[in-house]
Amino acid sequence: MSSTRPVQVIAVTGGKGGVGKSNISLNLSIALAEMRRRVVLLDADLGLANIDVLLGLKADKNLADVLSGECSLSDILVTGPSGIKVVPATSGVQQMAALGPQQHAALIHAFSELSNQLDVLVVDTAAGISDTVVSFVRASQEVVVVVCDEPSSITDAYALIKLLNKEHGLFRFRVIANMTRSVQEGQGLFNKLNVVCERFLDVSLQYLGNVPFDENVRKAVQQQQPLLKYAPQSKAAIAVRKIADQVDQWPLPSSARGHLEFFVERLLQTAPQRACL
Repeated sequence: MSSTRPVQVIAVTGGKGGVGKSNISLNLSIALAEMRRRVVLLDADLGLANIDVLLGLKADKNLADVLSGECSLSDILVTGPSGIKVVPATSGVQQMAALGPQQHAALIHAFSELSNQLDVLVVDTAAGISDTVVSFVRASQEVVVVVCDEPSSITDAYALIKLLNKEHGLFRFRVIANMTRSVQEGQGLFNKLNVVCERFLDVSLQYLGNVPFDENVRKAVQQQQPLLKYAPQSKAAIAVRKIADQVDQWPLPSSARGHLEFFVERLLQTAPQRACL
């Protein structure tokens, strides 16, 4: 397999905390891995890392150690369920803003070495619309916005989409309604967001579907297991797999946008700009 094969880079974000974004990121990654996609999950929540907690993983090193030259990117990968690889959370974009040219090149090289070992990079961002979140999202090729049935969830999701559209030229977003009480509620949440976006922004929103409220999600978190392993036939697990089926049908990028090198280059380009605001 050629190392220049496009890699799908998907950012999962939400604007607001508490919408279940990390659970969606983790279980979507596992669902794609079950479909024989080689998946790396990047925990980009730099302040409150969630993925290692959800999986009960202990990571001795993270991306900061790669930046310092202490180890390679492959050295810090932690193997999770169904063979997914997890890049532990790091001190992140603020540190990247201070990198010199040699460190830039080293980081791009580190990710490019992985490009023939994976098909999908899922980026689990932090909550909110901080500079760090924006940097990771606009460096990604696909943006998935998770919302739930709280007024502030729709408001914050709109604020994030507006920022990414107006200031950074992003125009395509995918939407998941999480913890819904019915299919109709999920569609209604999407419609609310879509109406205000169509009215005020030049964006295209695609609805990926809803993940129903499921008590098994809470129990899985308590057991530090992903839902798809704890309760594989639960309503929420089945819904995540349906969404993964859609993701698997997304066309692979035909340009450099789809390469890991592009993701890291874009991330490094955005960091200094955002840091000085």
